[in-house]
Amino acid sequence: MKFTNHKALDYFLNDLFDRYKENVPAVKIITDALINRGVINAQDEIVNDHVAFRTLGVPHLGIQSFEKIFLKHGYQKRDQYYFEEKKLNAYWYAPPSEEYPRVFMSELMVNELSEETQQIIRKYTDPITSDPVDNLDLDDAVQVAAFFHKPLWELPTKADYMALLAESEYAAWVIYNRYYLNHYTISVHALKEGYNTLSDFNKFVEQLDIRLNNADGIIKTSPDGLLSQSSTVAEMHEVAFADGGKMKIAGSYVEFAERAIMPEYRHLSPDEIKPVHRREGFETSNADKIFESTYTEQTQF
Repeated sequence: MKFTNHKALDYFLNDLFDRYKENVPAVKIITDALINRGVINAQDEIVNDHVAFRTLGVPHLGIQSFEKIFLKHGYQKRDQYYFEEKKLNAYWYAPPSEEYPRVFMSELMVNELSEETQQIIRKYTDPITSDPVDNLDLDDAVQVAAFFHKPLWELPTKADYMALLAESEYAAWVIYNRYYLNHYTISVHALKEGYNTLSDFNKFVEQLDIRLNNADGIIKTSPDGLLSQSSTVAEMHEVAFADGGKMKIAGSYVEFAERAIMPEYRHLSPDEIKPVHRREGFETSNADKIFESTYTEQTQF
């Protein structure tokens, strides 16, 4: 990703993305194919609609802690979303300028889970007795970049991971992956014709033998018809647990978004259209199914 205005923000977003793409082969496969087909010349030309993070809603952690990093660097907190079945709370954050991605931040509402699951989560998080973000110099880009990959709690046992997986796949993902970047998002409407609709882009991705999340259909569209989203199925990685157990678990994935032009701006010519003229924000029904890109029902095949 290529940014220009905020040096610290540039540094830690690029560091985050570089580590993420090393562990999500679909990023390079898709980018290389777009380059080979002459759609783009380099990764930097892809417009990143948003990046997403998952957190645990427990004392000293969760959104109230994690958001401080982005608020410090010019992001503005916007709409709240609630996912009743998955027991999640979320917000999105508008960037300081349009060349930066939106941020979508969610947290597991731990108090709403079974007592057994709460005990497992708190076994790992209770030793955290103060907000770790408060100990950071948020102007120190290197320190902030390192924080995203810092293990704030002990590596889980396989037994604990499996117990969490049985009740909340989100909880299991976070307890192992921590604050690792969950996904980045390609703005397909910013690409050239033939690739600038979600339908066309999905066909292109499937030609690369990349499997797409089909929960409630491959394309998830908002009720107003103006925001459509799709995603790959999460990459699987064999990992080791604290008790020596090993298994393949879900890592991160790639999302694709198409933001349609708002009705009041459809009279504008194509060269007049700017990001401000397109549908903003997110949609609970879309995001609910995008979350499942890391869920067993999607990854087990």
